[in-house]
Amino acid sequence: MKHRAVKDALYETWAETAHALASPRRVELLDILSQSERTVEALAREAALTVNNTSSHLRVLKAARLVETRKEAQFVFYRIADDAVVSLLASIQEVARRRRHEVNQLAEVYLEGRDKLEPIEGPELRRRLKNGDVTLIDVRPTLEYEAGHIAGALSVPLDELNSRLREIPKDRTVVAYCRGPYCVLAVDAVEHLRTRGYEARRFAESLPMWRLERWPVVAGPEAHRTSLRPRKAHASRKPRRIK
Repeated sequence: MKHRAVKDALYETWAETAHALASPRRVELLDILSQSERTVEALAREAALTVNNTSSHLRVLKAARLVETRKEAQFVFYRIADDAVVSLLASIQEVARRRRHEVNQLAEVYLEGRDKLEPIEGPELRRRLKNGDVTLIDVRPTLEYEAGHIAGALSVPLDELNSRLREIPKDRTVVAYCRGPYCVLAVDAVEHLRTRGYEARRFAESLPMWRLERWPVVAGPEAHRTSLRPRKAHASRKPRRIK
């Protein structure tokens, strides 16, 4: 194959990958799938789309090999193809934040403007988890927590937070995390905790980015309904580490 033909083939492939992301709905679907796999029906509900429309978007993403599928009984589950897709999404967000003023405006209004304290970055959170001086709560939906969560995090979905405040100790900082730097669930959780007298901060990044750093991630429902105060884990409920 001649040099020009090789270059044309490469640029065409790259353009096809970029074209698959040329829809805000497809970017949203990838963002959801970066948290956990979903059926078409579940994705449609979460993205406020019809099932047919969701299926059409997923076909484009699958053709570009950005998502993969597995079948279980009559259901087809979609998942992110690999962590390179997570890196791609993060890079798009970073470029947009650097080059598009409106992204910074939205972040200021909906995130930074509501949170006067700097969010905790990954290295600091990891250090404080090792030292045992923070309580880390995952305020995403239970499904996403069970698919994978930061080791040591406990599942407290935002809609359960108020009813479970007695379980959260006040003798150390509470750190909340959700789907990523543009997710408001952690901001809402931190605001609520502070009004109840807690020292609370939010994690600046997402579980997928934590995983890309090769920091500990585990899967399983073992901590979903347990108390947030330390207690001995049952041997049969040992967390499964995600490699």
